[in-house]
Amino acid sequence: MSEERVQRRLAAILSADVVGYFRLMGMDEAGTLSRLNALRRQLIDPTIAAHSGRIVKLMGDGEFGAPWTPSAAPSPGAQFRWH
Repeated sequence: MSEERVQRRLAAILSADVVGYFRLMGMDEAGTLSRLNALRRQLIDPTIAAHSGRIVKLMGDGEFGAPWTPSAAPSPGAQFRWH
């Protein structure tokens, strides 16, 4: 029986969502969606791409991004936190 060598690599996954999304949607749905789309276009998507990541799934106020090397993963998350 031949042994196949399994190639493995470490990756990090970013999970993000908007704090208070349903409250914001209740107060101003159109404005909240507009601001969220602007943040994705101006900050989130370019930051993820700059760190060699990609958006895997979008869902309402959240998204999953991957794959990053574990050493590069904290940078996008730290940048998103303050917006």
